[in-house]
Amino acid sequence: MKRLNCLYLLVLMSLSTVIDAQIWISTVNQNQIIERSESIRFQKGVKPGITINPEVTFQPIDGFGYTLTGGSADVINALNPKKKSELLQELFGNQANGMHISVLRIGIGSTDLDTEVYSYADVASDRSLRKFSLDKAKKSLIPLLKEIKAIQPNIKLLASPWSPPAWMKDNQSTQGGSLLPENNGLYAAYIVKYIQAMAKEGLAIWAITPQNEPLHPGNNPSLLMTADQQNDWIKNHLGPAFVKNNITTQIIIYDHNCDKPEYPISILNDPETRKFVSGSAFHLYNGDISALSTVKKAHPDKAVYFTEQWTGAKGEFAGDFMWHIQHVVIGALNNDAQTVLEWNLANDTNFGPHTPGGCTECKGAITIESDGNIIRNQAYYIIKQASAFIPVGSKRIEIQDVPAELHATALQRPDKSIILLLQNDTKNSIITTVNIESKYAEIEVPAKSVVQIIHSLL
Repeated sequence: MKRLNCLYLLVLMSLSTVIDAQIWISTVNQNQIIERSESIRFQKGVKPGITINPEVTFQPIDGFGYTLTGGSADVINALNPKKKSELLQELFGNQANGMHISVLRIGIGSTDLDTEVYSYADVASDRSLRKFSLDKAKKSLIPLLKEIKAIQPNIKLLASPWSPPAWMKDNQSTQGGSLLPENNGLYAAYIVKYIQAMAKEGLAIWAITPQNEPLHPGNNPSLLMTADQQNDWIKNHLGPAFVKNNITTQIIIYDHNCDKPEYPISILNDPETRKFVSGSAFHLYNGDISALSTVKKAHPDKAVYFTEQWTGAKGEFAGDFMWHIQHVVIGALNNDAQTVLEWNLANDTNFGPHTPGGCTECKGAITIESDGNIIRNQAYYIIKQASAFIPVGSKRIEIQDVPAELHATALQRPDKSIILLLQNDTKNSIITTVNIESKYAEIEVPAKSVVQIIHSLL
């Protein structure tokens, strides 16, 4: 078997005695990413080793993707029409070697990776919201979303505000501060107006989070929203406003780091609030990925989602790739995540556009140079490892007896084929056996590697 460097195993099983399965490999140090290798053979029988049990299922998969910031839209829209069309097909189309992105997170108003800070109601004290307008987003973001939706009609849009309109806050600033209590109802009406306005543009919002990183008020834009404040706002204002206006968009709480699982748990513990909430969202700049399953165990009827992780300007490809595969892809999936999203989809060579006070080192999944050349970065390949092979509607299934040196997860796709993802982050090659439905194969997992094995059901 060819030496590999990041090992994903995709196994699609039939009921025959002997099964040949494709292998796709990523060897980061050798600049080989998701390349086809020779097949392996599964034979009838069982041997000691990894065992996959498709009879025991866990969470369904809603998809994989990125945040499409206003800055991302700007640099993608600047491409010439032919190159832009080719890129969008690569990212969202159904072509065999494409990304198959199925979830996009977008800002309600600007993110910190936009050219300017804005909301959709920036006229001070417009308490009727009569001057609410999507015009800022119609310059770049909304037209691009419409092009994407034409390619991928089932794209899920997850919308998150970075800040309410500044005049609704106690510090009257786009950065930090808290929502004034007297504006709780007004801000809920603002969110309703946003969802309705986007629907009129043909862009249904699948879900919202009440606030991006509610415990990080230092960004621009940003807001401090404690668990008590978020709980009160959803229970007494946002949730009832959704019901009154027949809004079916899901509410996903928290949307911040894995070091504070008590934040979403405390909200879900409120029997009135939890009626409006479908799940909780997480990032991994602090804490441990196991926080997702901690929240899931506390409230098993509510979903958990992984919604953001950056790669930075100073990051090294191989190290970033391996860390994210272990923690963000395999780790999040093994801890019940129904989505896995990396941060920014695209930026320029200066890591822009960004707002004054916004992130200056956030590296997009792709970098678009001034001449239109496209560079595919770490986050592109991190998500592609999952999105290209794990369709929406797949389910995580039970996997047992994984060697301590390996990281692994297993899923069953809608066509009942089985996917095993393995990663070896050690300095030594590991040989192991994989058992699926009374068939086995020996697999070599090279040092610092990931493999994919694929076989269709007969």
